[in-house]
Amino acid sequence: MIQFLLIALLSLLAQFLLPWWSLALVAFLVCLTTRSKALSAFGAGFFGVALVWLIYALVVQFRTDGVLTGRMSELLVKANQPALLIGVTVLLGGVVGGLAGLSGYYVRQAVQNQGRIHPAE
Repeated sequence: MIQFLLIALLSLLAQFLLPWWSLALVAFLVCLTTRSKALSAFGAGFFGVALVWLIYALVVQFRTDGVLTGRMSELLVKANQPALLIGVTVLLGGVVGGLAGLSGYYVRQAVQNQGRIHPAE
């Protein structure tokens, strides 16, 4: 739960100053520095980033009365379906965050187990 909140808050702050992919760095670093299991690292990254992108997409949707998301959905999916565009946006952001969190977990495991694994000679 703390990973989820940390990823959500830090990725929100990072995206005000840095490019969109900064959320992957945030999820990676949070899962690298905190102890967790693989599934919880993926879940924290996925849901932390997905929540931030969902809130931002809904803010854009309501601020423009659906004009921007409607036009973008016509451009990308050839239909005026803003909900589909928002869903795809949230899913893609979540997958990026989840895979970054999982990568942080695996790098942590590799560093911890570095001295324990000896190749066969």
